[in-house]
Amino acid sequence: MKLVLFVLSVSLVLFGAALVLHAQSADDPLDAVKVCKDTQKVLIENAFVRVIDDQIPPGVTEPRHRHPHGVSIYLSDYTTEQISDDGKVTAQPRKRDTAGWNEPVIHQVRNGGTTMSHSIRIELKF
Repeated sequence: MKLVLFVLSVSLVLFGAALVLHAQSADDPLDAVKVCKDTQKVLIENAFVRVIDDQIPPGVTEPRHRHPHGVSIYLSDYTTEQISDDGKVTAQPRKRDTAGWNEPVIHQVRNGGTTMSHSIRIELKF
């Protein structure tokens, strides 16, 4: 939990220093929170970041959606599969209390394991 709070604090400070901002389009048909409303919930949103709580139960596949640059904090041990538009499937093993940088992506995510995937995603708006 300390790691989560530390990463969130540092991330918000760094992202607050961004000089060029943009608003995510309200009309984006691939907006992750709209498309994946059963698995992704907004915790915080402002002009700099959007923080999403993402929980995917075993056996569930999130529909095709988009994410901008960001940081993910993994709150459980799990492995999901990322499915790209060209059909490539990439295993994504995650360890609890770790974090990772994410490049912009359009994908589907499938939890084919037996453990709930749980992460916090901090999306940048610049």
